[in-house]
Amino acid sequence: MIDHGAVFLARLQFAFTLGFHIVFPAFSIGLASYLAVLEALWLRTGRQVFLDLFHYWIKIFAIGFAMGVVSGVVMSYQFGTNWGSFSDKTGPVLGPLLGYEVLTAFFLESGFLGVMLFGMDRVGRGLHFLATCLVALGTLISAFWILSANSWMQTPAGFTTTADGRFLPADWLAVIFNPSFPFRLAHMVLATYLSVAFLVGAVGAFHLLRDRANEAARVMVSMALWLALIVAPLQVLVGDRHGLNTLLHQPAKVAAMEGDWLDPAPGAGEPLVVFAWPDDEKAANLHEIAIPHLGSLILTHSWTGAIKGLRDWAPADRPPVPVVFFAFRIMVGLGLLMVGVGLLGAWLRWRGQLYQAAWFHRVLVAMAPAGFISVLSGWMVTEVGRQPYTVYGMLRTIDSASPIGLPGVAISLAGFAIVYFIVYGAGIAILLREMARPPVPGEPSAPRSPSHAAGLMPGPAGAIEDIPPTAAE
Repeated sequence: MIDHGAVFLARLQFAFTLGFHIVFPAFSIGLASYLAVLEALWLRTGRQVFLDLFHYWIKIFAIGFAMGVVSGVVMSYQFGTNWGSFSDKTGPVLGPLLGYEVLTAFFLESGFLGVMLFGMDRVGRGLHFLATCLVALGTLISAFWILSANSWMQTPAGFTTTADGRFLPADWLAVIFNPSFPFRLAHMVLATYLSVAFLVGAVGAFHLLRDRANEAARVMVSMALWLALIVAPLQVLVGDRHGLNTLLHQPAKVAAMEGDWLDPAPGAGEPLVVFAWPDDEKAANLHEIAIPHLGSLILTHSWTGAIKGLRDWAPADRPPVPVVFFAFRIMVGLGLLMVGVGLLGAWLRWRGQLYQAAWFHRVLVAMAPAGFISVLSGWMVTEVGRQPYTVYGMLRTIDSASPIGLPGVAISLAGFAIVYFIVYGAGIAILLREMARPPVPGEPSAPRSPSHAAGLMPGPAGAIEDIPPTAAE
């Protein structure tokens, strides 16, 4: 018999480990592409500042990449311990997709990562640039397969089922390119680019506050704001298309995102609920502030369009509305804020004040985690909004869990929490310390050989090897 308390803790454990994990792949995907752009600009222009920035960020990339790999392994472990029934029933579909990710992406990344990190002084410029591009491509391919697998769980297609409830692939193209996959892939990749753009911009702004003449800091701020100016509005458009696709295939999730409980009267249209406190027990919103008809314009692109209210579903078939409702507003609010910061940066650039406006640099520093918080909020909407299913409409979460007792899950969750806060707390502290170190003209490259790989990890005294003492102080 399935223990509901154990299932809740298993979900909490997966959410906890996923919350740590997803930040690092988002970091790696965006930063790998940024490194490729920096190296391309250096090769094209010969400007030393681009090479300095490449050396500055490659060490940070290596640490973040390693942390992402380790946290991903821990997530896989839970499929066998806490979600054995899910693995058994969906393995014929999801197993190959995750295997393709290892074969086509992880091997590509790991195979060329060594050349990228250690080969600057050992191979030609063209070959080293190729290695950097292939690592960046590998991160994107990894996103392709992981998003395909997750999207299949959201909008399953191309399968048959057996008498005992197992999913078998019938059309691999339909499985891979399921109805929500293109929208999720575009939305996630753009989110990684925005996340890294605002992180890079924040680091550059932090160092501009200390030294306005720092050329590398100026380049970081400039490149980050150009990307924000272009990608943030594009993300809004992609998010709109993604929302329309979700409304088509997962209407209960959209109703939870919008806090819509009742079907509107004919011709009344859907209001946009700006703020409310959704109450699952009362199936209603408390303290609601709404704008008439605006919800219809956003959701259906018409003045009187309507969507099904949450009361059209049985309580057992509704997602936890408060979590989805507030996570969605955090994601959208930060997205609009990023659009605004990009436009404000363009205005300051036009005024010739981009590198002198200290108040704006402080805004950029404060925006450093904005993209990653948006990514976490978006994944909360995606995963919690899919409940009570693991495979939407086909396999319930309660039927996906392993027959494990609450004490076993509680002990492993406590162990994960302790280890994660120690290990990843230390890793994040190292990343922040590296970012606080100002870019130095003519900065040494990444370790020149695998024997110097310790330069990417903290030494006994907490120092980082291959950094001049004056730069580390």
